[in-house]
Amino acid sequence: MKISNKLAVMLMAGSLTFASCSESELLDLNIDQNSATDIDMSYLFSRATLAIGGEYENTRIAMLYASTMVQQTASTAGYFSGDKYFYNAQYSGAYMQTHYTGVVRLLTHVITRTDGDPAQANLNAAATVLRVFDLHRMTDIYGDIPYFQAGRGLEGEENWFPAYDSQEEIYTAMIADLRAARDRFSESANSLGAQDFLYGGDISKWRKFTNALLMRIAMRMSNVDPTTAQQVFTEANSSGAFTSNEDIAFIQYDSGPQGVNRNGLNDGYWNTYKYSRDCKISATMMDWMNANNDPRKMILTGGVGDPENASTWITDPDAQIGMPNGYTSTNIGEVVPEGTLDGFSIVQRNFSMLNLKYLDWEDPYYLISYAEVELMRAEAAVKGWISSDAETHFSNGVAAAINSWVYFDADFTVDAQETAAYIAGRGFGSASNEDKLRLIGEEYWAANFLNAIEAWSNWRRTGYPELAPTEDPNAFEGNFIPRRLRYWENEIGSNPENYQAAVSRMGGDSFATRMWWDGGN
Repeated sequence: MKISNKLAVMLMAGSLTFASCSESELLDLNIDQNSATDIDMSYLFSRATLAIGGEYENTRIAMLYASTMVQQTASTAGYFSGDKYFYNAQYSGAYMQTHYTGVVRLLTHVITRTDGDPAQANLNAAATVLRVFDLHRMTDIYGDIPYFQAGRGLEGEENWFPAYDSQEEIYTAMIADLRAARDRFSESANSLGAQDFLYGGDISKWRKFTNALLMRIAMRMSNVDPTTAQQVFTEANSSGAFTSNEDIAFIQYDSGPQGVNRNGLNDGYWNTYKYSRDCKISATMMDWMNANNDPRKMILTGGVGDPENASTWITDPDAQIGMPNGYTSTNIGEVVPEGTLDGFSIVQRNFSMLNLKYLDWEDPYYLISYAEVELMRAEAAVKGWISSDAETHFSNGVAAAINSWVYFDADFTVDAQETAAYIAGRGFGSASNEDKLRLIGEEYWAANFLNAIEAWSNWRRTGYPELAPTEDPNAFEGNFIPRRLRYWENEIGSNPENYQAAVSRMGGDSFATRMWWDGGN
């Protein structure tokens, strides 16, 4: 009993001692005094920039779906889902899964934290441009997506389950956001400096990039709102977009850590998983280059043979064979030209592989090119939107596309006379207006060989190049080239009301569901 009484007294004294401590002092015990309480917004900007070219989603969306859907590449491997229109939930939803958290959230936080600070005007503007770029790509993959609330979860719980905005509203907002960002760039504000992996702090090039992106957005909506499209395009063009390959919007990567500072598309194609063993130049692309004497043929392909054994490579341009899309390992032998099977017992090696010289980790990653801008100008001139000469823009665009390969390897230099002969052979000047649009569409497709998401988007808008769908009995919805990819399946359970609202508004969550801007072809 005496021990119990003493224990009770000790407990009471202890409780009185704790009661004398303030609540805040107790809460302070949970704070790690050695952890950072703030972060440099420039670092977040850099990290988000590099994440745009991440391996996970670029492998799945750009490589396994888009590049094979628009028949730039082909594969017999079943995991190349776009080749035969299979559905893989992880692949289809990959961009949505990774970019809302890894890109959009970071850029949105930078924009919020630097808003209204004149010294950080360039950082705020550049983050806005990249946020629009990434969400533009996202909406063109899926359709209606969260835009206004995207990346704002830290700002309040009302943003934890964001609404899906209509693509039409998103396009209007993107135009407004880009114009506002363009006006915020300032020579008197802090320089972006070395933390800018696009232009090293050159805001004149950021302004050009902003206008180029406005032109791309305008052209995309030209079938559904031509009046607004023309106004946006002409204003951006006259405000100053790209004038040479020196202006190309590349993310400049290095051979750094995986998932941080290395080109994620190339990381997937070759250096990590060696998917390119199963991936070849498409017969559609190869036949088109052969028909037009395209000087890029031995740039796009490194030859026929075993990609991992240079001694087997056949680099004779006349010996190159594109792989037809839609075939499997069981029937691909049916389309190997006679006389070549004896050379390679692995049938797929009889077809032209990708050129390993543009698959280095430190190679640049395309956002938008000067070639695209000139080809869009050519289309605008054909449409009567601008008064400059369509043929000049076409020639400039094709030459720029050919010459831009030197940024990947000096060996990709093409003689100027050979380039000029190729352009002349395309016959743009004497073509009808519809044929001019076809030629522009084909060259836009070729110029975007390493930017397959954009190639796919422009094909959906224009119908060029003319592509024949593959035939496979296991195609998920049917044998047609998908008009979109399906949402990340996690949204069905985690954000059901907003997901269902978007699906109802668009008319379904399927490959066949069309974009707001997709007038059909």
